[in-house]
Amino acid sequence: MRVAVLSSGGKDSAAAWWWAQCQGWSIVALVTVRIHGEDSPMFQIPSTHVVERQAELAQIPWIPVQTSGETPQDIEDLAKALSSLEIDGFVSGALRSDYQKSRLERMAESLDLISWTPLWHQDGYSHLRGMVEHGFNIMLTGISAEGLDKKWLGHTLTLDSVEELNQLAKKYRFNVEGEGGEYETLVLSGPHHEGEVVVEATPSWDGVRGTLAIH
Repeated sequence: MRVAVLSSGGKDSAAAWWWAQCQGWSIVALVTVRIHGEDSPMFQIPSTHVVERQAELAQIPWIPVQTSGETPQDIEDLAKALSSLEIDGFVSGALRSDYQKSRLERMAESLDLISWTPLWHQDGYSHLRGMVEHGFNIMLTGISAEGLDKKWLGHTLTLDSVEELNQLAKKYRFNVEGEGGEYETLVLSGPHHEGEVVVEATPSWDGVRGTLAIH
């Protein structure tokens, strides 16, 4: 199979990328939707430019897709980029969002491609812990949930902190894997590529939520 990986640079797309590698498939490109607006119900916004560096480490072409993030322009812009590639389909890290999965599947059908979502409905805690166990270094680059304070911003997950995060998720009733937008991530290294992304960043914290501006 020749596939593109839809990658935001975060943990779920990294896991999907690694899954495709484990199938022995040829990864033609990493495709990143880059949102210029302030919000997107579909795609991650922070730190997506770092995928370029991940692609360099993996020696895979990077295709940034510039879009406003408005519906349906976001999917139309992505479809245009994918239609230029010689691929059988694409792989994404959709985990629990029916909205995201269904839009990707409709786009795939219109392009006569296959949409693979290997993480779909995995248990969030097992998914997160498993990634750390397999050597993924996952940094939290955005925080927006009650129970998560400033110390989590810029934190790279360990097995111990995954356990702490799981306890906080139970106490404050948020999704431990961050699927509800509770936090955003950036994968610095892992089994899916050689080397490590080294970042410099400036934190911004308003007492409730925060972001990490990656330079």
